[in-house]
Amino acid sequence: MATTDSSTILFRNTMRITDGHLDSFRHAITQAVTFAQHHGPQLMVEVFIDEERMLAHSFQLYPDSEAIRTHWQLSDPHIREVMKHCTVQHFEVFGTPDPDIITALKTPDGTPFPFTTSPRLTGFNRLTTPNTPTAHP
Repeated sequence: MATTDSSTILFRNTMRITDGHLDSFRHAITQAVTFAQHHGPQLMVEVFIDEERMLAHSFQLYPDSEAIRTHWQLSDPHIREVMKHCTVQHFEVFGTPDPDIITALKTPDGTPFPFTTSPRLTGFNRLTTPNTPTAHP
């Protein structure tokens, strides 16, 4: 079986939406995703909401660890706004980010949250990844 090299990293964030904050959470997460779409380095961002259980699931695909650092630097105000309306229930990292990324996995105020990591074994994607970021001014 051939294994291809890849620096791709996928985050899955399961958030518990605070009671009474559903509309505010929706607004904040929509603003954050819109910002990331226009300025962020992510290859993909998808958010799903289970209103019945008040859970949200966010998937973010990055080309590498440097893109995660860039996202955190650019998006900190948006992340903080989202976190006013939820708590991280569980965070999953798929791939092998640099050690400093793992060390930095905390809420914007520094609170740690549970997470797991799963190194990549094999796979492929059909996403096109240009040599330059797709961010828009």
